[in-house]
Amino acid sequence: MKRICVYCGSSPGAHPDYLKMAARLGRQLAQKEIQLVYGGGNVGMMGALANEAFKNKGHVTGIITRRLIDMEVAFTELSDLRVVDTMHERKAMMADLADGFIALPGGFGTLDEMFEVLTWSQLNIHKKPCGFLNVNHYFDKLLEFIDHMISQAFVSDSCKSLILTDKIPEGLIDQFKNYQSLFTDKAQWAKAMAEKKKSAV
Repeated sequence: MKRICVYCGSSPGAHPDYLKMAARLGRQLAQKEIQLVYGGGNVGMMGALANEAFKNKGHVTGIITRRLIDMEVAFTELSDLRVVDTMHERKAMMADLADGFIALPGGFGTLDEMFEVLTWSQLNIHKKPCGFLNVNHYFDKLLEFIDHMISQAFVSDSCKSLILTDKIPEGLIDQFKNYQSLFTDKAQWAKAMAEKKKSAV
């Protein structure tokens, strides 16, 4: 596990624990000599995460679009700040560089990025661990909704094992190190569900 990509908000959020845990994750990555890949901002959750990794002599790669440099206040002190033209390029580069993905609390962008790599995991495009750092129960309702999707037969129950969760960075990083990818065949599962429904009619 050489590099972990972290998705998180450019806002600090409503609770002080969010920033504290972002900083704690950045510090843990640096101390464990795991490189950080993230969205390149220097404010909010992104800033707390990257500044703590940077301060503890960790390697930080920031990837940001030209349009977002001013909006998210790019971390210009980084020796590895990469500026791209589009969000598609940004997400692709972050995914290519990383050996695993962590979502801290954030908004639409954070969820978009995390669910994209989760979908790629489901489709066997990659076999990298994906985890939610569930600070202050932030992701509880989202995880409940994933259970709802499974109960309504839109997601295979086996895909639940693709989603790692923990309340502290140390626990999630340990899970990443021990992660073994589950091979899932989405097409086979969809066919089985269709057959099951057909036989029930």
